[in-house]
Amino acid sequence: MYSKKLISFISSLLLIIFIATGAKATNECFENVSRSIFKFNMAFDNVILEPIAVGYNKLPQPLKSGTSNFTSNISTLLSIPNNVLQGDLEQVGHSVGSFLINSTIGVLGFFNPAEKMGLKPHKEDVGQTLGKYGLGPGCYLVLPILGPSTARDTIGIIADSFLDPFAHITIREKSLLGVSGNEIDYFSVKGVSAIDFRADNVANFVSLEKNSIDLYSSFKSIYLQDRLNKINNSDQSQDDWGNLDN
Repeated sequence: MYSKKLISFISSLLLIIFIATGAKATNECFENVSRSIFKFNMAFDNVILEPIAVGYNKLPQPLKSGTSNFTSNISTLLSIPNNVLQGDLEQVGHSVGSFLINSTIGVLGFFNPAEKMGLKPHKEDVGQTLGKYGLGPGCYLVLPILGPSTARDTIGIIADSFLDPFAHITIREKSLLGVSGNEIDYFSVKGVSAIDFRADNVANFVSLEKNSIDLYSSFKSIYLQDRLNKINNSDQSQDDWGNLDN
């Protein structure tokens, strides 16, 4: 059963890579479909995500900061294997050191003493690693709930679930160093991360909606620039989606 899933995954991966190498990010895979999904995502945001984010912002700052630190610390686990694949030994040290220090001294990551020690791990994923290897972004598309993506980054999302140690012990329900979890743990952390991101950008989203002639195109432009910044590890790359306020 597992081997069949692996073969299916590899086949899909190769197919999308073929598509990715033949298209530019400015091109659309399915623009009409993507615009329809974008409208659905915005409706979902207006009805569910934004109200939750506004309420989240009303939490005491120490609790909000601790929650953000906790989810950020877990995301560092995905950065470690990608740092290795990119051959970035300095960032391997930053990522491993940050996770270990924050998970222990930082009380499971609710505090971030590693940053005060000068450790600043970059957020890395398979999409960025593929970009580092020279694979182009491919055509642009919008995924339900997940939002903007490209052919390459869609590959990355799938591959992340195989490479991420946190996914391994949760959605894969495997044990790693005696630690295990379940799907609820995985999707809870991902959900809180999304809420935290949305809460940090409440004002920016409002500004973007007011000032954009074509909101779909504005999100596309911001997303593509942000991904390029992250692949190049530019100074602007460590804020999710860069600066949403245009």
